[in-house]
Amino acid sequence: MARLADYFVVVGYDLDNRVEGEGQGRILQRFPEKEWEDSPFPQGVELFCQPSGWQLVPERQPASFFVAVLTDINSERHYCACFTFWEGLDNPQLKKTEAGDADEADEEPAVVQPAKVFAPKSLVVVSQLDYTEAFRNCLGLIYTVHVDSLSTPLETVIGNLLTCVIPIAGGSQPGPEEREDSLRTITLGAGDRQVIQTPINESLPVSGSSVALLFRQLGIVNVLYLFCAALTEHKILFLSSSYQRLTDACRGLLAIMFPLKYSFTYVPILPGKLLEVLSTPTPFIIGVNSFFRSETQELLDVIIADLDGGTVTIPECVHISLLPEPLLQQTQTALSMVLDPELEFADQAFPPQSIQSSALKIQDKEIRAVFLWLFARLFQGYRWCLHIIRIHPEPVIRFHKAAFLGQRSLTEDDFLMKVLDGMAFAGFVSERGPPYRATDLFDDLVANQVERIRQEETCPHKVMNHVKELAEQLFKNENPYPAVAMHKVQRPSENSQNTCQGQTAFPVLDEVAVQLFIDHAVAKLKNAPPVVKAELKSLVPSGPPLGDIVDRNGIVMANSARRLEVVRNCITYIFDNKMLEAKKLMPAVLRALKGRTARICLTQELNQHVLQNRAVLDDQQFDYIVRMLNCTLQDCSHMDEHGIAAALLPLVTAFCRKLGAGITQFAYSCVQEHMVWTNMQFWEAMFYSDVQNHIKALYMETDDGALQNNSQDQQAESNREISALDLAAEQNRLWPTLSKEMQMERVQKEESTVFSQAIHYANRMSYLLLPLDTSKNRLLRSTGLGDVESVSNSYVTNSIAGSMAESYDTESGFEDAESSDVANSVVRFINRFVDKVCNESGVTNEHLKALHAMIPDIVQMHIETLDAVHRESKRLPPIQKPKLLRPTLLPGEELVMDGMRVHLVHDGREEATGLMGGPPLLPAEGAIFLTTYRLIFKGTPSDALVGEQIVTRSFPVASLTKEKRISVTLSMDQFVQEGLQLRSCTFQLMKIAFDEEVASDLAESFRKHLHKLRFPQHVQGTFAFTVGQSGKLVLEPKTKDKNQSLKTLSKNLVKNAKRTISRQYVSRKKESLTTWENRSSLQSELDEDEISVSEEVDQSTLTLSSTIRSSDRQTMSNVVERACCRDYQRLGLGTLSSSLTRSKNEPFRISTANRMYTVCRSYPGLLIIPQNIPDSTIHRICRCYRQNRFPVVCWRHSRTKSVLLRSAGLHAKGVVSFFKSPNTQTAVPSQADSTSLEQEKYLQAIISSMPSYSETTGRNTLSGFTSTHMNTSDSSDKLRQPKIGDLMKQVLGNKEDVPGTFSRGAFSQKGKVISLSQPKASGKARSSSGGKFGSIRGSSRLSAFNPDIGTRLAGKESPQPNGGPNDPLFLRQQKAYLYIIGDKAQLKGGKQDSFQQWEVIPIEVCDVRQVKNSFKKLMKACVPSSPTSEPNKGFLRLLEESEWMTLLHRVLQVSVLVVELLDTGSSVMVSLEDGWDVTTQVVSLVQLLSDPYYRTFDGFRLLVEKEWLSFGHRFSHRGAQTLASQSSGFTPVFLQFLDCVHQIHLQFPMEFEFSQYYLKFLAYHYMSNRFRTFLLDSDYDRIELGVLYEEKSDRKNPQVCKSVWDYIDRLYKKAPVFYNYMFSPEDDEVLRPYTFVSNLKVWDFYLEETLSEGPPYDWELRSRHERLAEETAEKADAGAPKSQRRIVWPCYDDLSRAMPDAITKLLQDLQSLEAELGQTSEKWKDTWDKIKTTQRTETKLESKPSFSSSLLMSSNLSHQRRSQGVCLQDSGVGSSIKLGLDCEASATSTPVSGRPSTSTLYSQFQSTESENRSFEGILYKRGALLKPWRPRWFVLDKTKHQLRYYDSRQDKECKGMIDLGGVESVTVGTPTMGAPKNVEEKAFFDVKTDKRMYNFCAQDSSNAQLWMDSIQSCLSDA
Repeated sequence: MARLADYFVVVGYDLDNRVEGEGQGRILQRFPEKEWEDSPFPQGVELFCQPSGWQLVPERQPASFFVAVLTDINSERHYCACFTFWEGLDNPQLKKTEAGDADEADEEPAVVQPAKVFAPKSLVVVSQLDYTEAFRNCLGLIYTVHVDSLSTPLETVIGNLLTCVIPIAGGSQPGPEEREDSLRTITLGAGDRQVIQTPINESLPVSGSSVALLFRQLGIVNVLYLFCAALTEHKILFLSSSYQRLTDACRGLLAIMFPLKYSFTYVPILPGKLLEVLSTPTPFIIGVNSFFRSETQELLDVIIADLDGGTVTIPECVHISLLPEPLLQQTQTALSMVLDPELEFADQAFPPQSIQSSALKIQDKEIRAVFLWLFARLFQGYRWCLHIIRIHPEPVIRFHKAAFLGQRSLTEDDFLMKVLDGMAFAGFVSERGPPYRATDLFDDLVANQVERIRQEETCPHKVMNHVKELAEQLFKNENPYPAVAMHKVQRPSENSQNTCQGQTAFPVLDEVAVQLFIDHAVAKLKNAPPVVKAELKSLVPSGPPLGDIVDRNGIVMANSARRLEVVRNCITYIFDNKMLEAKKLMPAVLRALKGRTARICLTQELNQHVLQNRAVLDDQQFDYIVRMLNCTLQDCSHMDEHGIAAALLPLVTAFCRKLGAGITQFAYSCVQEHMVWTNMQFWEAMFYSDVQNHIKALYMETDDGALQNNSQDQQAESNREISALDLAAEQNRLWPTLSKEMQMERVQKEESTVFSQAIHYANRMSYLLLPLDTSKNRLLRSTGLGDVESVSNSYVTNSIAGSMAESYDTESGFEDAESSDVANSVVRFINRFVDKVCNESGVTNEHLKALHAMIPDIVQMHIETLDAVHRESKRLPPIQKPKLLRPTLLPGEELVMDGMRVHLVHDGREEATGLMGGPPLLPAEGAIFLTTYRLIFKGTPSDALVGEQIVTRSFPVASLTKEKRISVTLSMDQFVQEGLQLRSCTFQLMKIAFDEEVASDLAESFRKHLHKLRFPQHVQGTFAFTVGQSGKLVLEPKTKDKNQSLKTLSKNLVKNAKRTISRQYVSRKKESLTTWENRSSLQSELDEDEISVSEEVDQSTLTLSSTIRSSDRQTMSNVVERACCRDYQRLGLGTLSSSLTRSKNEPFRISTANRMYTVCRSYPGLLIIPQNIPDSTIHRICRCYRQNRFPVVCWRHSRTKSVLLRSAGLHAKGVVSFFKSPNTQTAVPSQADSTSLEQEKYLQAIISSMPSYSETTGRNTLSGFTSTHMNTSDSSDKLRQPKIGDLMKQVLGNKEDVPGTFSRGAFSQKGKVISLSQPKASGKARSSSGGKFGSIRGSSRLSAFNPDIGTRLAGKESPQPNGGPNDPLFLRQQKAYLYIIGDKAQLKGGKQDSFQQWEVIPIEVCDVRQVKNSFKKLMKACVPSSPTSEPNKGFLRLLEESEWMTLLHRVLQVSVLVVELLDTGSSVMVSLEDGWDVTTQVVSLVQLLSDPYYRTFDGFRLLVEKEWLSFGHRFSHRGAQTLASQSSGFTPVFLQFLDCVHQIHLQFPMEFEFSQYYLKFLAYHYMSNRFRTFLLDSDYDRIELGVLYEEKSDRKNPQVCKSVWDYIDRLYKKAPVFYNYMFSPEDDEVLRPYTFVSNLKVWDFYLEETLSEGPPYDWELRSRHERLAEETAEKADAGAPKSQRRIVWPCYDDLSRAMPDAITKLLQDLQSLEAELGQTSEKWKDTWDKIKTTQRTETKLESKPSFSSSLLMSSNLSHQRRSQGVCLQDSGVGSSIKLGLDCEASATSTPVSGRPSTSTLYSQFQSTESENRSFEGILYKRGALLKPWRPRWFVLDKTKHQLRYYDSRQDKECKGMIDLGGVESVTVGTPTMGAPKNVEEKAFFDVKTDKRMYNFCAQDSSNAQLWMDSIQSCLSDA
């Protein structure tokens, strides 16, 4: 029985006490005064009466009622029912002002204060029971008695209320006396009567209709969010303007969480003064009045549910785990069927008549029933995962979370994990764990209805029936007697509520009278006999075991039966000692063990081979068993995958092998490297399950006797296994009947069981945690066995558990790195474990101390035995490992470190792993070798079934970009290996794991050597310099040089430098250039900007002969030869004859100003400058440019004579002064001014050197301009003009162009024209970039100088002011003579003079950093380090993110623009960054596109030598080749250029003499440092090191080529690898490639791999491989017949070698035949040239072109030839079949003038129609009815049986087609109306088809006859 009300309190407004201007409440009276012992009075009631604050109001408010909930310190809830009404009183404010001074009155705000105000007063009942309605009635009655002044004294009513006693819960079977219990009629003595129904079962919550209301207010999805949030411990805040609704909502949320109980902060109504509670870190459910909404806005991690608005707001940072599917969906369906039954019939034509949802009260129970059903499904089988550790003196129960989640296969489920880890579930286990207790509805549901739930879950209607049954039970529980609902309570009369005048205040009650009532009732209770209610305890049913439930969810692998068979067979073979059979099966077994079923099978099988806990094996058996154990454990999650590790635990201590006398090695010493052993939760679960089994055994023995006597039916029952919980329940039932001694004996027995298990586990843990070799304690260090206990796996139901905390605090959770002494850390770990389990299972302190004393001894003892085992195990014969294969080395390459045994693990590329078909080549086992040049792995695949393949992966040491340590777990092996991941910029990745035989110091020294080789101190330490110098690894720089001619130059250089420096820079100390140290300091001084020139350089320096003594002439001639003079002479850019005289009429001259590299250190010695610029000017100009790289000419257009110049960007301060208008007057001409004038002169000199300019007599008159343009611009010029405008718009970024939408990219024939009527089109409007793949991103304005540039380039002028038509001549006038491509960032703030003849095109360049980062991402995309299944980490996505293609697009786009400008006769100066990265790329590409010479071998070499090497691209710096440049990282600017060339090559395969393989070869060796070509940063550096003018070949070591070009030449002579058979150039063809990203392809250089031999770019190795392969083949096949077939595997074989193209194959066959005949075979090139010439003469003789005869070289139409070429794309290493040969256009080809340019021809290669033209010509065709005759170009196609017609001969688009299959007859026709005149009659003929009649007319009768014959023959052929 319990009191209905504990306290009655009257709370009023405190008039005397105002804090900070806010009103306060105070308790006026409280009954009883004395606190009850069992229920102390809660503090702070007055705050909760007015949660929004105590205020006086001017008008009376209606009375209000709500229930607040307070929780006391013992987490007991007190329900405070507050009834508030308002009493009038005189305004205290008015009194105050009267009393105060006048001044004070002035300060008061002028608000009229009412005379009467109303103060709140609350009547509060505090109770531990939640009877909202009863409290509302009682308090209402008290108020009514007061207001209506009824006769009953208030004291009596209150006394009666406080002495009411009601039962807590009623009985389940209502008999008469039971009925008395569950129905209590109460009266307070004022003529009232109420019936209070108590619930039948107190454990079920009472919800009234609060759950249904909550769903109505928020909706299904929102409430489910709140439900999941509450279960996963988030913070929830309800907002509403009604207090009662807040309480109801909180009560409803708690009700649906049943059977879990909420154990965090729960405050349904939070007063405004306590709002800071909301920032608590712990979870809560709190309600707050909407009045305080603004204060809740800044809460970042609180879910806010607004009941009035029906919304739930979840902050971004909060992630709510939702119910697992399909549960979530099924729950939602069930809820909507309850709440919205109409939904189901909404679409029916005849819906049932009466559908309405149940009454609120019933609906409420139905919703709760749905949640009960949900929990029954979530927790089904939970009782099978309870471990009972102690039965007496009280049960101690733990929940085995891992097993529960594992058997439900929900280990990955976020929601369930969080729920099981939560406090609510811990409470659930402690409350519902005990096996012998009172049961309720949920226990029944989860045990007995599981089967029913399972069968019905998919059928919503059956679910609803079940839900309705449950709802009925819930309703019955709350309302046992629904019929007996009598309430007779008076309400206050209407008038008394309204009359506010003269109402008396609530009186002060007589305390004594009330106290008398209370005392009287207490005395009466004492005398009454105690009510003894028998507690109905029973055995809690467990339900079906988990295994049965989950079988259908368990994921069964496809052919698991076969896999299990394999596992069983293998184990049988091992124990039968059939080792060879076992070895064959092993890889398959290891693969099968990925599946769970196979792992379970393995543990069962192995168990059968263990006798008396021991199984002794021989070495090989032991090895195999250990490998299988490791593989099984490897995939165990840390949650122990419910029991596989647990099942293996007894096995690893059973299997062993004898090592020597008395020394046995157990399997556990080889399976330690798994995380599961360091997981404290795993050990606890294991310990508890073992303890449970032992305790069960303990009681089974004692009960055996008792069970014998039982009756038959129980005998049958005991046949099924009795669970430990059932046993415990039985023991609990018997416990009270046992004698004291018996009880003590049982407690001691259990205690000793637990104690002995603890000792056993201390041993087991030391077995698995102490490593065999105590120096190698990898596992413990890596996991830091510290902080493990914080997340425990199971829950404690024991009061002793409180003491657990003490034992933790002594141990800090973290390991010190230094003190990681193995033994100590293991002891600490075991101690922590023992503390925890012993505290939880109630072991006495004495026993615990004894354990702590024993543990160090156990560990020490174990270490001693391990030492012996370790010693012996080292003596074992090593396991047979594959022998290490030696790599073949290049001549001059030497080993630095001999092979170390490693495993090559697969990376993210799937080709080699066998996943994409083909054999699993990786992982492979072999050795890694470090040589002076490469890093080489050579080995064989680990999978024994792959066969004898040799796997090689290598890359040059110099290309290493990243090295990091990794740890690798090999599936075949026992240990987690230490490894390295090495990434190279040749797109190779080596993930290696060192074998255990490799000592860690050896691996470390390998890393050091590698680092030393990768970053030598100086460039002379690289392989290209050290090659062949045995003995010494790195050459010291101060060695004597052997090269005579170099010496002279060096001396001369130093002398001259001294002389020049002392003369020119007087203020400097004299420097010597002999040593490296001084060199760098001089360099830095020379680079400085502020060099004051103190003396003009004398004129004599203008000629070479004046300064060079005769002894140095030879050197100078070297300079001349080197400085690409051949090229300059070819281009007509000036000659350098022996007498050094120049014809003055040449516009340019070769200047020797930089011959000693004093003007610009990074330029070549000889430079092309305008004729009339003296060298002295150069010295001044160069200082305006970065790095002194002033503009020089590097190429001249042969037709338009425009020139291409290159320079660096201007210095920042030089820009503005340069572009200042020359007319600006300055008082004193400063030096800067004069420099900018010089600069201007220089540019003017360049412009005037152009023939188009010089013709205009150099004057800037308008007439001059126009006339020149009219003279020089030919028709093609006019055509091209708008095209450039288009290009320009793209380069500068034009929002009108959406890139990629043109059908033909940038060069659509219809140039875009902006209509002239739009003034906006002038540049400013054109700033947006075209999206991700847009053009070079322009922001800001089109040009910093003149907004009209864009329109001028587009061939238009800005519209005229008067709107008149533009003068076409005037349009041409505005073309600039010189365009300067500059960096947008540099060119701010200048303005352009209208009469200057140059214009600046500002573009955004890609920064070097961008290239570097992009390349890194590209490498990761092409060679990922690990496989990924994430969709946004796929190859294409990563490629896009790298933006590499976008960068190529930008460079190509600018280059194409420059090509167009040069082609239209304007010169271009590329002036970007420092002039050695992007500038070099653009300038080289422009020359390659414009000049066919550079597309040959010699030309390309020259181009690279001239633009990249001589003009000082910083190869060493960008390639990070030395220690100094290590930090700058690898930036592949040259590789980017080669990729651009590759893109052009793909689009124009017939224009290049070299193949794609040539480009790949250069790309590889640019990074490999094998040759000296791509080392050092400039010619100056090369001269200084003596590598520029080396003798052509070294006599000492002829194999070692120092220059890549010599090497290519040698190879080229031997074999056609670099040659492109399709090479057939057109004269003066200018290439214009498409540049959009969609037109670019990923270079296969980045993606391909050849594992058979490593990268195919070192030819000596290839030829050696071939020889070896042939030898082995000969040996092997001596007897057997030879097969011509061989298997070719992708990523293993080199496809180009395995399947050479036809021409290469023929050439090879020819050579071998000549060799057999004993002839001296001629060079392949000679053979090829002969064939070509004969072919050419043959085709000239052939008169009638036919397709078959011109297969090798079709020449009847020029575009035919070219499109054929495109069919036969280059495949792989540049030796695939190429059919287009050089040829002149033969007689039948179309005239040149009409011939489309190649670029259009390439694009036409879409249809193959052009190839099949059997007969063609012009015919008139009559149109359909009433249409005229039209001439058309007809083509008869015999192969397709079609007669096609086109508008004209050039037309590529077929306008129509007559199918000859349907032709019935061809007859002579007659002329009809509208037929062409003057044609003879016989020229007409008709073709009749099954569809219609066609009328044709030929030129004459013979032609008509020819056509008719051709069509007839075509028909007869068919």
